[in-house]
Amino acid sequence: MIERLKESAGSFIGFRVSGKISLGMEKEWLAHINKVIEEHGKISIIVHLDDHPSWGLKAGIEDLKWVMTHIKQINKLAIVSDSNFWKWYVALDRPFGKLVGVGEEYFKPEDMDAAWKWIKS
Repeated sequence: MIERLKESAGSFIGFRVSGKISLGMEKEWLAHINKVIEEHGKISIIVHLDDHPSWGLKAGIEDLKWVMTHIKQINKLAIVSDSNFWKWYVALDRPFGKLVGVGEEYFKPEDMDAAWKWIKS
């Protein structure tokens, strides 16, 4: 399931992702993000990953293709999760994000307010 967070406004958007993500869900999510990009040019985004989300192969490929073609429209990306995997992933990916102008940070779920504050700064 992918649900838009109520705090989303303007170019600052957030989503909670949980369970198995189908290709249809992925396309719907990306269409919403594309609309925000069309309206604002660049976005800052929070992705709250919980309940061990997983992408099917087709949805994962669609996600990767979208990121590769829209990376310049992302200003900041905050990953919110209890998972150590995502904590390490962000730590490893952060230098690559900086190379293309994307700020990346990891936050625990109890630090969601700090994540919103960070993407808006």
